[in-house]
Amino acid sequence: MRKTKTSFKTGKLKSKPSSELLALPLCFGLLGLTLPLASQADSPAVSHSQRFNIAPQPLYSALNRLAEQSGVQFVYSAEMVRGLDSPGVSGNYSLSAALAKLLAGSGLGYQLGKGNTVTLQKMLMPVTATRATEPSSATVLPTVKVTGSVANDDPNDPYNHDYQVADSMSATKTDTPIMETPVSIQVVPKAVMSDQKTTTIKDALENVSSVRPQSSLGLSNAFITRGFRNGRVFRNGLVANGLGIGEGAQFDSANLERIEVLKGPAAVLFGRIEPGGLINLVTKKPRTEPFYSVEQRFGSYDFYRTEWDATDAVNKDKSLSYRFTGAYQNNKSFRDFNFNDRIVVNPSLTWRPSDATEMSLEVDALHEDYQVDRGLFAIGTRPAPIPVTRSFIDPNDPVDTNSKVNLGFNLNHDFNDNWTLRNRFLASFIYDKNTSVKPANGFTVEQFLDPNTSNRMYPRNIFSQTSNNETYTTNLDLAGKFKFGGVSHQTLIGMDYLRAVGNYEFYGNYMDPVQGLDIDIYNPSYGIDPSYYATALATPSDGGLNHYIYRDNWYGTYFQDHITLWEKVHILGGGRYDWATTGVGVGTNFNSAEAALPSRQDEGFSPRVGILYQPWQWASVYGNWTTSFGANNGVTDSGATINPEIGEQFEAGLKTELFAKRLITTLAYYHLTKANLMTRDFKSADPLAVAAIGEARSQGIELDMSGQITDEVSVIGNYAFTDARITKDYSGLQGNRLNNVPEHSGSLWLKYEIRHYMPLNGLSFGLGVFAAGARQGDNDNSFVLPGYARLDAFTSYTYQLRDARLITQFNIRNLLDKTYYESTDPFQNAPPRVGIYPGAPLTAMGSVRLEF
Repeated sequence: MRKTKTSFKTGKLKSKPSSELLALPLCFGLLGLTLPLASQADSPAVSHSQRFNIAPQPLYSALNRLAEQSGVQFVYSAEMVRGLDSPGVSGNYSLSAALAKLLAGSGLGYQLGKGNTVTLQKMLMPVTATRATEPSSATVLPTVKVTGSVANDDPNDPYNHDYQVADSMSATKTDTPIMETPVSIQVVPKAVMSDQKTTTIKDALENVSSVRPQSSLGLSNAFITRGFRNGRVFRNGLVANGLGIGEGAQFDSANLERIEVLKGPAAVLFGRIEPGGLINLVTKKPRTEPFYSVEQRFGSYDFYRTEWDATDAVNKDKSLSYRFTGAYQNNKSFRDFNFNDRIVVNPSLTWRPSDATEMSLEVDALHEDYQVDRGLFAIGTRPAPIPVTRSFIDPNDPVDTNSKVNLGFNLNHDFNDNWTLRNRFLASFIYDKNTSVKPANGFTVEQFLDPNTSNRMYPRNIFSQTSNNETYTTNLDLAGKFKFGGVSHQTLIGMDYLRAVGNYEFYGNYMDPVQGLDIDIYNPSYGIDPSYYATALATPSDGGLNHYIYRDNWYGTYFQDHITLWEKVHILGGGRYDWATTGVGVGTNFNSAEAALPSRQDEGFSPRVGILYQPWQWASVYGNWTTSFGANNGVTDSGATINPEIGEQFEAGLKTELFAKRLITTLAYYHLTKANLMTRDFKSADPLAVAAIGEARSQGIELDMSGQITDEVSVIGNYAFTDARITKDYSGLQGNRLNNVPEHSGSLWLKYEIRHYMPLNGLSFGLGVFAAGARQGDNDNSFVLPGYARLDAFTSYTYQLRDARLITQFNIRNLLDKTYYESTDPFQNAPPRVGIYPGAPLTAMGSVRLEF
């Protein structure tokens, strides 16, 4: 297990083991009281004082602030400062006096090294607050040409700008280092999202291998992971976007600490989930030290976004703390007639009645008015040769609405140092209503379009749909650590429950063209009479069977044991048993739909076994076998239910921690199969009818890396080779590639922060490339989305304003202004051939952020 995280902020990396720092020679201990003066007597004389404004906070965080404001480089072990608080410092002080004040009462002193390096050391007795406030008569540290930062083990610290996150709870539901977990798990921290200025999780997940966006109606809320589509997103370990009807509302980045992606089947701990992987959003939590920020962004296509974050303790003993984050965004689009007007608010409270107990109440609320995007279409085997800005909806389409409320409760109680009880509850309420002109999917585009003749008209109809989802989910986990027979165990037992209810209704002619709505694709004319919408939507299609009721009930129990042998071998074993009741009813109204609601019951066991060998602290070799169980809640055109989807995976890989454990990499090979794969049946007049295509297989190689190469250079990157095909089918698709899965894809994002040249300290800049090979647009493999490589860049400058920081930043997305296509839409009530979503052309964004 990793014992320390030590920061060496000099041009040459050096190492000082934790044991040396904690057991210094007695002579250093005797000199501890005089270290602040004696150590500086030997340094070059550069007498000056400066203003410091560092609030009381945890010691490691206070040292981080001092490093940023002064340029000092610290060396210390994580254990040395863990659990210690600092009284802070405010006013004009020499650097030695400021440092002594921060260390007051901690029992720590310091000694200067070469250049600007300062090593913290244990003392025989603590430095008093009185000594800390006395100005030093000796010379102070020399002026340095770098801005340092202290090793920060807290990934939730607002000032933590690391690209590396060493621990994750998604894989095991325990706080286990990634290097000791025999599965592939990748993390996108808030520092990356801030540098890239992402506003939704779609863009952030481009930094993870084998994860591809697959939007529906222009909403970025579904993904393909290791070849398989996943419409479900988790929030702090619980389902956050409903079941069965679409994929729910947008996920804004304003309240996110990080995004964790667990590769492969995750049903053993999380129940019903696609076998490709799990996407878990970790939200920001209340903190006991004050932090406030406000940011204004502005950019292309009339983009304006205001984002805020505020947190602090409410009372003097800091047992009650709050956090309030949110954003308001208003923008148009490079696509004609599309826009978005979104408000997000995220209040939360945490109460700690004792050191052993913590309770939190959280609210996520989002409301947006927008216009659905039906995308472009294919002619022949390629996207149509028309501008990507062109839209075939109408400017008179009604404004669409999407809203979401998540209400969460968390309870953690430590019985002792080894046993912890955790309870989580999440209620999600999602509503969406959209109306637009859409392609008439009863016919192929080629039946109407021929660019070589005068037949250039595109058939359309009008369609409206409304959905309501309510999801209630909770779990109870007991985690413990113990030794038995000389073997270390980290054990988890738990249970969870999910109940989802939803309804869906649609109006309009779903299949056939409507006379008078044809549009010339090369010279479009817009402006449908608004009264035409009421007429077109008055009569439901499909014989009036346009109301649906969804019901899901899911119970599960699970266990897991993480065994450690000789501190080098980690064995992970566990299993889960599920009981699921699902059903979809169809009728002319909701009452008749509920009366016709069938009930299907399924149950199954999902095991997982993994082993990891860590021959050195910086390297781990692992392998795992796992399965998944997912009850289908779709129905076929005949009204029959579909057997549960079953997934199975074999995986092997290598993990490393390089460059003083600041860069983590994962190389993985996997072989994944999924039986009873469910897909939309576009031949049916029922817009929600599905079909099982048999079995599909995905296998590939992945490489992910994130962290720091040097103090100045940060990196996050990935590469994926994916071979995803249909292996069994009853309609002639066997051997076809799965849609929207490139054989080769990857990204590389590099950031350079100037720390060694005083006039430019605070200047950062970065460059990133995001690439994907050609992809099949549908499972019929009837057309292809061409490959692409997109270049992004940014630069920022941080100004220190006494007790605040001002950060200005400029980002460019698609710097070379390349035309490319992100995905096709498999669930927009029309075939993928008429639902192709292009990527945005060159887009610029500026931002100003104040932190205090």
